[in-house]
Amino acid sequence: MTGPNFAEVTALVAVIEHKGFANAAKRLGLSPPRVSEMVRNLEERLGVRLVERTTRSLAPTEAGERLLIRLRPILDEYQAALESMNDFRSKPAGTLRLNVAPVAADLVLSPVIPRFLALYPEINLDICIDGQQTDIVAQRFDAGIRPGERIEKDMITARVGAELHVVVVAAPSYIAQRGAPKTPQDLLGHNCIRFRVPNGSLFPWRFSANGHLFETHVQGSLIINDGALAQKAAVGGVGVLYTALPHTASDLAEGRVVALLTEWIAPPLAGMFLYYPSRRQIRPPLKALIDFLRNEHRENSARDRLPVPHSSADENSSPPRTVVNRD
Repeated sequence: MTGPNFAEVTALVAVIEHKGFANAAKRLGLSPPRVSEMVRNLEERLGVRLVERTTRSLAPTEAGERLLIRLRPILDEYQAALESMNDFRSKPAGTLRLNVAPVAADLVLSPVIPRFLALYPEINLDICIDGQQTDIVAQRFDAGIRPGERIEKDMITARVGAELHVVVVAAPSYIAQRGAPKTPQDLLGHNCIRFRVPNGSLFPWRFSANGHLFETHVQGSLIINDGALAQKAAVGGVGVLYTALPHTASDLAEGRVVALLTEWIAPPLAGMFLYYPSRRQIRPPLKALIDFLRNEHRENSARDRLPVPHSSADENSSPPRTVVNRD
């Protein structure tokens, strides 16, 4: 029998790091049976079991764990060697793996992906839309994009989206039936559509009065973790919604919802940031994306905005205190 081949080694690493054949198959673009066959062939070639399989779980054996520790630096160096050839290309090239929050995908990436790929045809984007607080280092992503409040302190950040102004809205049909709240305290008598964030908590309804920030603990018949569905529920007259202005701007403009409590609105949210590990050297495809998104942000900031109760975002504003901005 011939010795192990590179594809089998890569399959083993993917299986261990992604904790299963199905996840590894998705990462490699293969079928789970094919990945399982490759790992089994590698075990037969080496004469040792590398992973323990059960019907519900998979874990590396001691031999598999030791092999992974020795292989990971070699595979990283192999990938780095191949990518170093991109320095000789006229434009950045290679695959860029991104972990992106749903709101960032909607507001930051969705409008620009076609133009970015047209400008950089040799870059491949591998985008994972993920509402959880994923460890991008452990999951081997090049970068992430999400709201500034949810970025770890040890990341380098680049602002790619303006501050997000929040609004309270409801459909005319709801207001006709229940009336419009005049103060945040009035919301206690209304059906409020609440949003659950990835850590399981409910997104707070914050307001401002005389320079002081406070929260109103609202109640309602609908809790949801999808902003688009929450907006549709508000348009349908389910209740009052506290949301970021971009999510509801078109419905406001068309009169499908109306703004409420405008004089009580809290300061804007931090907005969207691209982030990546501080110890990782920035690759040309990632630098190209950062420069592209920053330019988009500058151009968007210069355009006319919908009127909001507070001043527009400052391009030079720093990210929230929970983010280290070293970029």
